[in-house]
Amino acid sequence: MPYTSGNPRPPRPSDVGRSLWGGAPLPPIPERVLDGIPGFLAWLALLVSIASAVAFPLTLMLTAALVATYSAIRFLLAGIANDMGMRRIQEWESIDWYRKYLQDRGADSLDWDSVHHLIIIPIYNESMKILIRTLDQLSLQENAASQISVLLAMEAAEPDSYQMAQSLHRQYAAHFADIYFTVHPRGLIGEMQCKSANLAWAINRFFENVVDEENLAIDNYVLTTMDADTRWHEKHFAALTYHFALNPDRHRTFWQAPIRYHGNIWQVNPLMRIINTYATAFELAYLAAPWWMAMPMSSYSLSLQLLEQSGNWDTDVIADEWHMWIKAYFATGGQVKLQHIYLPFLADSTTGSNIFESIKNRYSQTLRHAWGSKEVGYMLAKLIENPQVLSFNSFKLLLRIAHDILLAGAGWIILTVGSQLPVFFHPKIAPIKVEGMMSASDKLSYVLEGFSTSHPAWILLAISGIVMIILVVVFQIQDYRIRPPRLSPYTFGESILEILSIPFMLVLTLLVVALPTLVAQTRLLLGIPLQFIVTEKSIDK
Repeated sequence: MPYTSGNPRPPRPSDVGRSLWGGAPLPPIPERVLDGIPGFLAWLALLVSIASAVAFPLTLMLTAALVATYSAIRFLLAGIANDMGMRRIQEWESIDWYRKYLQDRGADSLDWDSVHHLIIIPIYNESMKILIRTLDQLSLQENAASQISVLLAMEAAEPDSYQMAQSLHRQYAAHFADIYFTVHPRGLIGEMQCKSANLAWAINRFFENVVDEENLAIDNYVLTTMDADTRWHEKHFAALTYHFALNPDRHRTFWQAPIRYHGNIWQVNPLMRIINTYATAFELAYLAAPWWMAMPMSSYSLSLQLLEQSGNWDTDVIADEWHMWIKAYFATGGQVKLQHIYLPFLADSTTGSNIFESIKNRYSQTLRHAWGSKEVGYMLAKLIENPQVLSFNSFKLLLRIAHDILLAGAGWIILTVGSQLPVFFHPKIAPIKVEGMMSASDKLSYVLEGFSTSHPAWILLAISGIVMIILVVVFQIQDYRIRPPRLSPYTFGESILEILSIPFMLVLTLLVVALPTLVAQTRLLLGIPLQFIVTEKSIDK
């Protein structure tokens, strides 16, 4: 059955807002209030920073210095964890996963051949070239023709989506166990135009037209959702089969592989590659570090049973990964886990015809991703709704969700405003004066003496800045080692731009990370909706 259609499946009992442990739910807090928490804190941080710059400049500077010190330590830990992760990747790439399964299987393990993978690919405004590249790579997986089924989740809002799906079905039917496609209608009540709504529609059709009609047992089904440009490591699904078959908690587990934003790295503007370097390093670091909690990101897997227990994807959510994780966490009474698959997959990055287009497209992508700031409020709402699930792990999860969101919003404001504005209002507190610098015969001694006799906040800011610059260089070196090979050598201009990207990283981070994050959080605070836009991504030839 290549094409599935039908009406929306009714919500599951686990998704109707009741307490998991029984009893009447607490009165809900308005969604607008919870959504606005990150934006409120960001604007509060700005107002307090401006006032403190006038009244308490040194106190504000010390606060900014502490944020900078924390950020430097975080960069240092990320550099260590990134190196740990790359070592594990090398180990995993050398493993024969079927042979390891034969060695490690136990009485409770599933039979290797009984594990089946259903892979959903949401597709909207993607070129046929990208889709063919994705499916070609997917077909290289071990046992793709017997253990992997593909579900192409098309959008009716895209012209010719049905014809495109039919064409892909004809080309790849022989490469996979099954290949299905759905076409998600536009304008359904209660939905926004987003990947999560498309995923929910697609899996509902699969349940209705495959699971229910064929009386299919889903206990051994692993569900993977991936972006249309994702290219899995050739051993990924063999490793996933191994871990699913041997894991006794397979129906309370997510699986996540590290992302490498290298799919089209040589098409990305050289000045912008450092943003991809930073993102690639931190995604692997979050997975590899025992001191951080890993979360699903971009393309991830869970059992079909866990998805059903959790009530399916919601249809009004842009950041589906964290949202689904939170839903699964409460659906399992706080027992959900994440298992790492140390086999990286490639993802494409935003591009543009010039640096301005590249910045604009990356800004739009970050704006969409930053809509995940809603998950702070959603997590709080679920904790209030289910007080029986309150535990140390619940607060640890809340802290993990809030950490990056608040650091990119309120934290960035405190760091930048707090380190600059006090000098604007009180020039005398600066450790270095322009006129003194110009007149000094030994300028290095003047700088060192100025910092040594200044407020400790200046020393912390200077050391933190130097440490982060050094670690950015370390991330670059680590990234160079794992980038795909080039078909042509570096040009001189390209090399200069990549070198310049290091000192310009602060400006680039402001334009494509901090500002869109603050805009998204402000829109959530004011209740202004976001329109889902697919950003431009060219692919390497």
